[in-house]
Amino acid sequence: MPGVTLWRQVADQIADEISRGTYATGTKLPAETDIAELYRVNRHTVRRALAALRERGLVRPARGSGTFVEAPRLAYPIGARTRFSQIVGASGRQAGGRLIASAVEPAPPGIARRLGLARGALVVRLELMRHADRVPLCIATTCLCARRFPDAAKIYAAKRSITATLAQLGVKDYRRASTRVTAGAVDLGDAARLDLRPGSPILLVDSVDVDHAGRPVLTTRARFAAERVELVIES
Repeated sequence: MPGVTLWRQVADQIADEISRGTYATGTKLPAETDIAELYRVNRHTVRRALAALRERGLVRPARGSGTFVEAPRLAYPIGARTRFSQIVGASGRQAGGRLIASAVEPAPPGIARRLGLARGALVVRLELMRHADRVPLCIATTCLCARRFPDAAKIYAAKRSITATLAQLGVKDYRRASTRVTAGAVDLGDAARLDLRPGSPILLVDSVDVDHAGRPVLTTRARFAAERVELVIES
């Protein structure tokens, strides 16, 4: 391919191998030295090719483990009943989540307003990691009324599901009352947890869910890795 730089030629050939299934989703690519030998280029060229493939969303480097073929973006519908585990499971992937941190603290004004609480009322704050097939998709900060749900953190740590946690706390069903979607750049802390480069694009989803009586149950700010998720707004 005259006129095409070497790194782009290597990137295009690896992309073709991925599209033909030679490297399946989740497969670890050969080491840089092996790729360099295969295409008869230097390692700098290989690194530039892999960087281009990452920008295209085709591969994902894992610290200390190598470079893996990335799954296609997950279509994540947002509707009246948005359930992470169901959405990920419907895509054929294994949903997972874990509690990163929790605290009981006075609600900031914005959180108190969303939850319909008095200023300074206590909330349970949950910091959650959510993933599909062990690939991190989002970090979520979820707040609930501490008076109504004092054991939310302990239950989520065991259940690893918001729906299961609320069910144990007596909320058998809940629905989305509002959703606000914006875009931003990942900060250093979330970048490390999501295995993203600092400054990578993220999708910010601020939401409020209510129970059958219309009372606010929880409010969440989720930070999705934009290269792994596409949000679908259901009407």
